[in-house]
Amino acid sequence: MAASSRAQVLDLYRAMLRESKRFGAYSYRTYAIRRIRDAFRENKNVKDPAEIQALVNKAKRDLGIIRRQSEDEK
Repeated sequence: MAASSRAQVLDLYRAMLRESKRFGAYSYRTYAIRRIRDAFRENKNVKDPAEIQALVNKAKRDLGIIRRQSEDEK
């Protein structure tokens, strides 16, 4: 994985965890954090650049969903 895509993936991972911690309900918060960690751990050995990009795009969409959901709970 190129250094720039690695940095992009790490930034995305951190952003998803940070946003998930904003959920008010404990069960939603812990579920989201567990799913994020599991998904990134599951895909850590992916080498194909096209597949990495597809996973990054999916994670960006998921981050948008997490942001909208956590704002609704406030």
